[in-house]
Amino acid sequence: MKYKVGKNTGKKIFYIGIPAVVVLGIVWVAGLYLRSDGFEGISAAIVLEIAGSIVFALLTSISFAAWVFEDCKKRGEDAVLWVILIFITGTFVGLLLYLLRRSEVKRDCPSCGHRISLRAKYCEECGNLVENREEVMLMEKRTHHLKYLICGTVCAVLMLTCLVGFCVSLASGEGVNNSVSADKNLWNSGVITMSVETKLGNTWKVRFNSASNGFVKEAKMKIDDISEEKLYADISCGEVPEGAELILWLVQGEKAESINVTNLSEPLEYPLNEFQQGKIRIRLQINGVKEVKSQIQIK
Repeated sequence: MKYKVGKNTGKKIFYIGIPAVVVLGIVWVAGLYLRSDGFEGISAAIVLEIAGSIVFALLTSISFAAWVFEDCKKRGEDAVLWVILIFITGTFVGLLLYLLRRSEVKRDCPSCGHRISLRAKYCEECGNLVENREEVMLMEKRTHHLKYLICGTVCAVLMLTCLVGFCVSLASGEGVNNSVSADKNLWNSGVITMSVETKLGNTWKVRFNSASNGFVKEAKMKIDDISEEKLYADISCGEVPEGAELILWLVQGEKAESINVTNLSEPLEYPLNEFQQGKIRIRLQINGVKEVKSQIQIK
């Protein structure tokens, strides 16, 4: 089934899509800013590299999708279906599939409007002789809508540049806080699997199956009365390979304390009188343990 589309649909994809993506990028950066306490623990350069990668990737898709749309119209292909396919499969995969699959360029018969091959001498629908066939073939072979291709190529290069910059920054550790004892947001570069987390007030529940070595889960809590309140932790590790451990960190300002909670025989009860009233970071540093269930609270 082929869909009827307007004459300027390709331009709409291009000109409406670009500002829409830019707005989405701004919203994403603003959301990250609010969620991470003003980019605490991460440099502005890293944020721009991440945002740039996402925005330029979407702009690349939009640009090439607009070109594919126009090319489909020339060949009598289902333009809407191919544009959707490009966004679903990824820009470069979808574009490659289209270039391998696309049919020959066609033109409208000047007599009946039926789509016919550029090489056709007669229209297969009405039988009329097709004039100016050589001239039309030369015109159709020229690269069309170069602005879409140029924009897509430029955006793809910028996307790769941002990705490379982000990977280099992440590998070098510059601009990203990865110190578990630092009193600012910690940004993990690894992965955690089957993680379920809930936090209500000063009660934090988290469980997971496994995680990259050194991966850190974090929650922010608040100490209201250092003389009365304590930290309670009920933690169990289902699988502890040799050398694996789970470390509980309490971080506030320049003070950082660590407790090995790998093999707790009973729930931990930890006094907080050495800390100060106010916010405190509670962290679980995962070093190889698996199937962990934990409930941590201050009360």
